[in-house]
Amino acid sequence: MAKESQMANEPEYALQVEDLNVEFHTPSGVVRAVSGVSFNLKPGEVLGIVGESGSGKTVTANAIMRLLPDTAKVKGSIRMRGRDILHMKPRDFNKIRGKEISMIFQDPMTSLNPVFTVGNQMIETLSLHMGLHGESARRRAIELLDLVSIPQPELRLKQFPHEFSGGMRQRVMIAMALSCDPAILIADEPTTALDVTIQAQILELMKELRSRVSASIILITHDLGIVADLCDRVNVMYGSQIMESGLLEDIFYETAHPYTKGLLNCLPERAILDGRKKLEPIQGSPVDLMLLPEGCVFAPRCEGCMNLCLKRRPELYKVAQGHHSCCWESVLHMTEQVVHA
Repeated sequence: MAKESQMANEPEYALQVEDLNVEFHTPSGVVRAVSGVSFNLKPGEVLGIVGESGSGKTVTANAIMRLLPDTAKVKGSIRMRGRDILHMKPRDFNKIRGKEISMIFQDPMTSLNPVFTVGNQMIETLSLHMGLHGESARRRAIELLDLVSIPQPELRLKQFPHEFSGGMRQRVMIAMALSCDPAILIADEPTTALDVTIQAQILELMKELRSRVSASIILITHDLGIVADLCDRVNVMYGSQIMESGLLEDIFYETAHPYTKGLLNCLPERAILDGRKKLEPIQGSPVDLMLLPEGCVFAPRCEGCMNLCLKRRPELYKVAQGHHSCCWESVLHMTEQVVHA
């Protein structure tokens, strides 16, 4: 009965982001980096956020972690287990960041302090958030390095970041992010700065960790192959907005948005399955976030662009249960189905 009561009290969502907007005011103008982004993250779920560079993925993550510069103007709502963390006092949020919600950054060399040993940096986090000191903190640090498959963890604690390879530094960052058993873990392009062999090792590690830790995970990447391996649901971003959102199977096999189709056509595996000898890149250049068009942000690059697409911006439209697309073609297709039904 106690267990059932505990499950009943568990929040439906670990994180709720509603109508998030982020603008940067620069001498050249206003950069609309994130526009009307909304999504929910369930407990224990792995959500992928995918898109080209400059689509708003990392800014969304930094807004959640409240790591944006003073030039950023943030509107909307970000709630973690019902608490409004976007408008929380900085002193209160600092108690949460690193403990209940952690982030793995793209480049571990710029995230680790070069003048302190790895052990010092890990123990500082454990001391600040977990109240561990001395030998108990050291033992916990060793356990974490062992968890991420770093050999000789006792020796490694005494070494400096420059004494680690790129892959090992990324493992240290993962260990530090997991040190306080966070409820939410954000991984921002965790394999970008690594060579192909090390990328595969880090991804294999994340697969293993997914089954061993209970954290909800937001995985930010431009690589749909990584998404296919790790994620339950996917948000596809372009031009600061979510273009398509759905379960992994929806995105790969019931693709609704032209931009998502374009990303999939860039995959070598998809070209082989379709019998194509060449990849099909998306034509044109990414939209300028300082000059977002009146209509659909993808319209200038879309082969199926209609007059309506140039004049009015579509909203995320439900194409199936749990599957949404920000495309007028999807709206018209669903309308036709309703009429014929």
